[in-house]
Amino acid sequence: MAVDDECKLKFLELKAKRTYRFIVFKIEEKQKQVIVEKLGEPAESYEDFTKSLPADECRYAVYDYEFLTPENVPKSRIFFIAWSPDTSRVRNKMIYASSKDRFKRELDGIQVELQATDATEMGLDVIKSRAS
Repeated sequence: MAVDDECKLKFLELKAKRTYRFIVFKIEEKQKQVIVEKLGEPAESYEDFTKSLPADECRYAVYDYEFLTPENVPKSRIFFIAWSPDTSRVRNKMIYASSKDRFKRELDGIQVELQATDATEMGLDVIKSRAS
C-alpha cells in the first residue's frame, strides 16, 4: 500500500507547526494508496474530530491532544487512531489492519496509538487517561 506524499507533509505540519488539530486518512482502494481525507482546523474540538469519522468505514486518524499537567504545564500528545467500526465490511477491516503498521512508520512522531471499534473506545476520557 503506497502512502501519498501529502499524508507525510500534512502530518509534519501538524507535528511541527500545529497547523491542524487532526487529520483523517483514507485508503483509496483503486489507487492502492493512503490519502488525506480531512484536515481539522486548530480551533476544532474533539467532538468535531469524532464526527468526521464514518460510522461504517475504517479510517486512520491522527489527533493532536493538548492538555495541562498537574503542575499546570501545557503539553500535547499526538495520537494515532486506527478506526475500525464493527459495522464496516470485513474486506475494509482487513485492508486497514494489514496496512496499519507500514503506514504508521511513515508518520514519525506518533506518541500514543489507539485501536477503536466504536466511539467509546476513543472517548475523550480514554484520550485523557492515555495522554499522561
